[in-house]
Amino acid sequence: MADIIPFRAVRPRADLADKIAALPYDVYNRKEAREAVKGDDYTFLRIDRPETQFPEGYDMYAAEVYEKAREMLGQMIEDGLFVQEEKEAYYVYELVMDGRSQVGIGACASVDDYDSQVIKKHENTRADKEADRIRHVDVCSAQTGPIFLAYRRREEIEREVTKAMAGEPVYDFTSADGITHRLWVIDEVEAVWRIRDAFRQVESIYIADGHHRCASAVRVSKKRRAAFPAFTGREEFNYFLSVLFPDDQLMIMDYNRVVKPGTDFDESGFMEKVEAAFALEKMGKEPYKPQKKGEIGMYYRDDWYRLTINNSCYTGDSVEDLDVAVLQKELLEPVFGIVDPKVDERIDFVGGIRGLAELERRVHTDAMVAFAMFPTDIHELFAVSDAGKLMPPKSTWFEPKLRSGLLIHRIEEPCEGTESVKI
Repeated sequence: MADIIPFRAVRPRADLADKIAALPYDVYNRKEAREAVKGDDYTFLRIDRPETQFPEGYDMYAAEVYEKAREMLGQMIEDGLFVQEEKEAYYVYELVMDGRSQVGIGACASVDDYDSQVIKKHENTRADKEADRIRHVDVCSAQTGPIFLAYRRREEIEREVTKAMAGEPVYDFTSADGITHRLWVIDEVEAVWRIRDAFRQVESIYIADGHHRCASAVRVSKKRRAAFPAFTGREEFNYFLSVLFPDDQLMIMDYNRVVKPGTDFDESGFMEKVEAAFALEKMGKEPYKPQKKGEIGMYYRDDWYRLTINNSCYTGDSVEDLDVAVLQKELLEPVFGIVDPKVDERIDFVGGIRGLAELERRVHTDAMVAFAMFPTDIHELFAVSDAGKLMPPKSTWFEPKLRSGLLIHRIEEPCEGTESVKI
């Protein structure tokens, strides 16, 4: 039973939403983030990456950096660039990419549901990345980037979403990357009750993207609980900002691999080793994109090949049968000696949004071979999470990306929602 509650979001003024909304903080490196905020007094990236407001090379984890984020957010709210919802609400958030619509619900999810594994993860987090977002959330007393959650579609929720979308959105803009963003507010009490009750019937919710943000929000909640032993469970810090999508709305893109084997690698016999592991077919000069699960495209020495996974490679295990796991087991480890792809510098990962031309470019510059993967299916992700297992690194690439700054959840105030919409 999932506890997904409405909340009084802090959100941009309608005329500034397109200027404030920003891609997630972790899609940028330091140089890219600094360049992106240059001359822009509105972008929320300034708050999500406050080190950009300090001289180049400044310690991005210094206490004054996080304090700067808190200061800028407070000033933007004080200046009226943001407004706070008068009533607790759910938020219908539509993203349109290349003509394809994807619609989710902005809400707050329960920390207790994360601990009890009603909300399930499929990857581990790194302590250093967690520590950064813990301090950001704690100092700002706000969650500024939503966690991307998925669940199995429920008609009761879809009916309320459809009704809301028949009205005028409070936001409707297209960002510089061509993604259209629309937002509707559901604050009518009966509709709010129906949505919350419908989520109570959902047995499992899955983290699709944002594991570090989620783990950080949970850590801040536990820190505040420890500092406030009389907590009631109604406090806002017991919940974290999310956008939840039904499984039939989601698009997972391929997450591809390039390999730089090192100077001591013996390339002779490489193709024979590939052919021993997979059915191999030369496809020619045109980029080859895998058409189904079990197919992998390989770019090597100016030619594309189709690798087909042999049935004998499948074990019935939800993790080991993923295409990325079979490639790792049958080729990357035995041929290249890549035992741990999370840390091995000989392998690099290329999001599908960059296209197959990027794989060719890498092979022509710094890599020996590239592998184009068929996208992992959302139900494969569900199966891995339900089994309590973890996916191999870089198994999924979700597009389009949710924007930061469109919905902000402040966590210092008591949470009315756990009582006011209780059925």
